[in-house]
Amino acid sequence: MTTAEGWTGAVRARLGLGRLLPLGTAQDGAWLAERAAEPVLRRAAEGVPGVVPGRIRTGLAGPGPAGTPAVPPPPAALPPGPLRIEAEFASATAAPLPELAERLRTALLTAAGEHLGLPVTVVDLRVTALLDAPPEPAAAPAPVPARGSEGPRADTPPTTAKGPGEGARTGDAPREPRGTAAAPGPEEEEAAERRDEAGSAEPRDVIAAAAAAVPGVARLTGTLGAAVRVDESGVRVECATASGHRPVEVARALRAAVTSILPSPLPVTVLVTEVDCGA
Repeated sequence: MTTAEGWTGAVRARLGLGRLLPLGTAQDGAWLAERAAEPVLRRAAEGVPGVVPGRIRTGLAGPGPAGTPAVPPPPAALPPGPLRIEAEFASATAAPLPELAERLRTALLTAAGEHLGLPVTVVDLRVTALLDAPPEPAAAPAPVPARGSEGPRADTPPTTAKGPGEGARTGDAPREPRGTAAAPGPEEEEAAERRDEAGSAEPRDVIAAAAAAVPGVARLTGTLGAAVRVDESGVRVECATASGHRPVEVARALRAAVTSILPSPLPVTVLVTEVDCGA
């Protein structure tokens, strides 16, 4: 892959995340991708009877002075400070619009603060349509059978096991079953012993293991590059959070876990790129 292709891929990944929103306070050292927050906010809006949500965006609340992050922020991340949600919706109820808008505003503020940990202080709403009835829900796509579950095709002759010498070339070594690792040789064992004596694996591997073990971390992600980035300026960890766990609390626990294993003090930055909001 050329350098230009690498930069193009990085830009596309960055744009796909949307804005990187400050999570919690400036001292929390965490950010949440707008793409991860949007489904949670949309689900809250859909829970308001008579609301058909449209476009939902989140950004800084105003042009006031921004806070100073306690750690190096991710590239182009928004600075810590109050946030604003801008949401469009159609009304599919006879309820007065001010009353409907207030219920929607409350739902969005609750989802942002209590479910995610975003410091949203303002919710701007725009009515785009007045509907006689809610739109019909889209039909669910037909389930795709898992690979290997379709069964043998009618036009495919059955395969038979071959005995020794049938269809095998002379000198072919028997294959090990898939998933069975070969026994380590003397060189691999010696290298493993040296790693143990030196204090285990590479720093990034140790950090990744500690981060992945934090309750609420569903998995580590690598949208902006490596899931764990370590240099002289600090450590940055990307992760996805599991259902039932508040992202800001997961980020705090992850920072504490990583900080506790670092051999020397370094600022730790957490970027949450995905949030599992449950079924």
